[in-house]
Amino acid sequence: MGEQSPDGGRKTAKATGEAAPSGKSTPAKKALARQAGAASKQASAMQAAAVKKSASAKKAASAKKAASAKKATVKKVTVAPKKATARIKGAAPARTVVHPPSGESRTALVRRARRINRELAEVYPYAHPELDFTNPFQLVVATVLSAQTTDLRVNQTTPALFAKYPTPEDLAAANPEEVEEILRPCGFFRAKTKSVIGLSKALVTDFGGEVPGRLEDLVKLPGVGRKTAFVVLGNAFGRPGITVDTHFQRLVRRWQWTAETDPDKIEAAVGALFPKSDWTDLSHHVIWHGRRICHARKPACGACPIAPLCPAYGEGETDPEKARKLLKYEKGGFPGQRLNPPQAYLDAGGKPAPPLGAG
Repeated sequence: MGEQSPDGGRKTAKATGEAAPSGKSTPAKKALARQAGAASKQASAMQAAAVKKSASAKKAASAKKAASAKKATVKKVTVAPKKATARIKGAAPARTVVHPPSGESRTALVRRARRINRELAEVYPYAHPELDFTNPFQLVVATVLSAQTTDLRVNQTTPALFAKYPTPEDLAAANPEEVEEILRPCGFFRAKTKSVIGLSKALVTDFGGEVPGRLEDLVKLPGVGRKTAFVVLGNAFGRPGITVDTHFQRLVRRWQWTAETDPDKIEAAVGALFPKSDWTDLSHHVIWHGRRICHARKPACGACPIAPLCPAYGEGETDPEKARKLLKYEKGGFPGQRLNPPQAYLDAGGKPAPPLGAG
């Protein structure tokens, strides 16, 4: 039989040195468990932080990518070349001409407009009013007659008119039917007869037979508006004025100097771009360019000296040879509109127009 312990044969774990039953935890095991739990929590926190950091990085990258994509979709604004060849001799205008941006600043617009005028002054140094006249009376009558017809036709008609009625007093007392017969080639001859006789009477009764030199007085004359008044003031009295005729209106809109369509508003808008002393010559330059090169229906873009400065380049013929065939008057080798042009025009190679019925 085996040996029994004093307490009944059962030996305690402490006495025998055996391990305690597995169902009970010791202090050391609890400590290890606490350490393991802390390490697990720390790992979880680190993992969460990494996930959060990764999400933030992805969000930032996505935002940056979206911003880049948005920036890429913005339309690139083209600007006019800083150095454009304004004078083109025997060659086509550069086909890389860029249009001024729609958001062109006021300063840039003023600079471009004044440069165009300087270039045109070199192209047309002999520019002048294309109506024949020797005194203010002849000029105001000829300008009234030029409505709805060409200056050439007026110049071919007025020699007979002024030969028979040289002064306001003579025309004021004229027989309307006789005047109508002289003015018939100008078109609208009845209305024009009424206007020139009426303005002659007004000159005699209100201004002593003299053409007034003030805008407010000129526009009171029958048939005389602001356009006619500025023609007279600028060319008979040397007082600056802008002549807004059909050519002037067309070109300043093509050049994006103004979007206005009312003549008075065009006059104000364009006048603000230039010093007052430039107004009369500016009118001549623009009108001459409109008659010779920048035509209404088929502008000769390929022969235009200011093509690099023009937002409308390409609306007309760009081939140099074809464009040269579109040039009119002296630019195309043909006579001008005046029967008696200034000597400077003749010296530059200009040819006088033929009288009515010639050829």
